[in-house]
Amino acid sequence: MTPSRTGLSLTDELWASIEPVYAKILDHPFLGGLTDGTLPRAAFRHFVVQDSHYLRDYARALAVCAAKAPGEEDVRAFADDAVGALAAEQGMHAEFMDAFGDSAEQAAAEPVLPTTRAYTSYLLATVYGGSFAEAVAAVLPCYWIYARVGQELLAKSSPDPLYAKWIATYGDEAFQAVVRRVLALTDRLGEEISPAERRRVVEHFTTTSRYEWMFWDAAWRGETWPV
Repeated sequence: MTPSRTGLSLTDELWASIEPVYAKILDHPFLGGLTDGTLPRAAFRHFVVQDSHYLRDYARALAVCAAKAPGEEDVRAFADDAVGALAAEQGMHAEFMDAFGDSAEQAAAEPVLPTTRAYTSYLLATVYGGSFAEAVAAVLPCYWIYARVGQELLAKSSPDPLYAKWIATYGDEAFQAVVRRVLALTDRLGEEISPAERRRVVEHFTTTSRYEWMFWDAAWRGETWPV
């Protein structure tokens, strides 16, 4: 592959750009509470409800990636991922809501909160308005960071069965294989894009990675609309 001026592949450059962010993610008390079982149920419920809202728009973003993909294989792959995101929202999250004594319909009726709205608005604006490479960069953190977090937490799991189930979902080899496929595509794109586009790719990837930290932090804080 053609490296950047730094000598890094695109995925290496992207990960280097967020190492401080990822360190903050791993150190966040939300994730610590998942693994030791002390995370308040209210914080996890907040996360699940907002993640349900998020995944509906994330599926739309993946569908746009599919529409912009130049090759049929990538069209099919992103279309399948969009369907998978909706299936996760309807399946896993419905199970979690049932554990809280609520329903998926109740979750859908709850408001989309500030961080979720900001994240999905940026995500959709980028995938609609940017190039295919920029669109991939914007959706990539939700793949890659969750895969890395899943690997980190899987060895620890959790004494809480509900939290252990969430951890197992993202540490699962099938999910890891999907992420490897998207990373391989990202490096292929890195061979083709201009230096200016590469800078935009890094900016979008860094921004949505920051939103990933903010998403967990919003659940931890019990974020609401201030007015």
